[in-house]
Amino acid sequence: MSHDNTTFDTIIVGAGTAGSLLANRLSAERGRRVLLLEAGGKDDYHWIHIPVGYLHCIGNPRTDWLYQTEADAGLNGRSLRYPRGKVLGGCSSINGMIYMRGQARDYEHWADVTGDDAWRWRNVLGAFRRHEDHWRLDQPGQADAAFEQLHGNRRTGSSGEWRVERQRLRWDILDAFAQAAQQAGIPATQDFNGGDNEGVGYFEVNQKGGWRWNTAKAFLRPTCYGRPNFELWTHAQATRLVTERQPDGTLRCTGVQVWTGREMVTAHARGEVLLCAGAVNSPQLLQLSGIGPGALLQSHGIPVLHELPGVGANLQDHLQIRAVYQVRDVPTLNQLAASVWGKARIGLEYALRRSGPMSMAPSQLGAFTRSSPDRPHANLQFHVQPLSLDAFGEPLHAFPAFTASVCNLNPSSRGSVTIKSARFEDAPAIAPNYLSTPEDRQVAADSLRVVRRIAGQPALARYAPQEYKPGPQYQSDEELARLAGDIATTIFHPVGTTRMGREDDPLAVLDARLRVRGVAGLRVVDAGAMPTITSGNTNSPTLMLAEMAAQWLRRGDDQASN
Repeated sequence: MSHDNTTFDTIIVGAGTAGSLLANRLSAERGRRVLLLEAGGKDDYHWIHIPVGYLHCIGNPRTDWLYQTEADAGLNGRSLRYPRGKVLGGCSSINGMIYMRGQARDYEHWADVTGDDAWRWRNVLGAFRRHEDHWRLDQPGQADAAFEQLHGNRRTGSSGEWRVERQRLRWDILDAFAQAAQQAGIPATQDFNGGDNEGVGYFEVNQKGGWRWNTAKAFLRPTCYGRPNFELWTHAQATRLVTERQPDGTLRCTGVQVWTGREMVTAHARGEVLLCAGAVNSPQLLQLSGIGPGALLQSHGIPVLHELPGVGANLQDHLQIRAVYQVRDVPTLNQLAASVWGKARIGLEYALRRSGPMSMAPSQLGAFTRSSPDRPHANLQFHVQPLSLDAFGEPLHAFPAFTASVCNLNPSSRGSVTIKSARFEDAPAIAPNYLSTPEDRQVAADSLRVVRRIAGQPALARYAPQEYKPGPQYQSDEELARLAGDIATTIFHPVGTTRMGREDDPLAVLDARLRVRGVAGLRVVDAGAMPTITSGNTNSPTLMLAEMAAQWLRRGDDQASN
């Protein structure tokens, strides 16, 4: 890391999902000098790259910020671990690797609330395709014309950097769950990413040859590292945005104050500063810089440079309710990993074939369906696993079992991210306010009934599933909602804390092109910009946001989005 010349055309804060793609796209312009800041270290920890290694990365101070939520009334007073990536690749280095765009209706809604048609499904589809590299397009004849229309066609040169592959294992218990889901009225699907993800099937994952494919591999190396106009600082934490008051009284962001662990350095931006630190850290940095809710800033002795009450508000997340079923006469990971021989077999299979349990994403089988027949679209997502445990990080159960985790795709509960002090070293208060609305509590109760309906189908009967959690004795809406609060955990999808919106929306932090309202030269390009959460895993939609922003930055905001 060199600090000899600290003036750049573009400064990107955060080398995670969005920041890595932006660094790639923007540094492709030889005349643009780009600085990428990463508060964590390099992604050279071996467990990052072995898919099952997320077990060793989450909760590890080397790769995770180790955040905790505030005690949550909807979770009956519990606090949850809240993993955030602290390494090159950000959360793409520690997440579940599931490739999921969401539903077309998500983006139609974004266009409506921002007033910008750039966010409509037909337009964002091109941004998804621009970086996607899908296994079905590797060879001619593996995909039909409809699939190629949605995912591109390698034969016409639209192959991207973001690898999407099939999982490299199957389980009898998961196959039986998929059959039971179909018997319960959920159609089989081969593609969750066509705009309507209702159905059941195995997830596709961001892996390459059995290794995790994070955004550092996809977008930073070797491409960016060989460019003379690109600079990367690791272990470089942004502590404050540098702003200047212009002659007309407006505010402009002109750089970033950075703590390197030894000294404070100011990096200057001739053009724009792009915040890509995520839905937790981007609002934290804005608030520390005097941009945010006035009363909050004043309470911590921070001068209010620009009041934006929406900074840190509107937090949304997917809360998964982990229903566990004990089974018999079928292998699950619980018993396979219980013996020294079983563990040796698992390790040998991965060493020889890059397959088996060590190649597993945290969830293998997925399903999207409706919590009740009157729902107009799929509003539930299942993550089904051939294992069970009391809580993440705890030992596997001694009995064979599967877990059917189910989440409300479109929660109405809203939380917040707020600083606790004026010190950049102090973690912010993360208050998701899960299950804080009657609608969310009803969906929680209904979703557990959907699990029970699937478990009661003939396809699973031969394995005699018995409900272990929450327990069949709980039947009423009130009981099930309360039990959901006892057993539910985050699925690590925080969004919305710096949301974009129309000019007349007092809580919109960004305009439709991701520019911070009232502060020139500053954008937020990460999941915090989402006005509402997407209907599925949020990593790939965050890449799409970055792809859209990169296009605008390279072409100019007055150009068409696609």
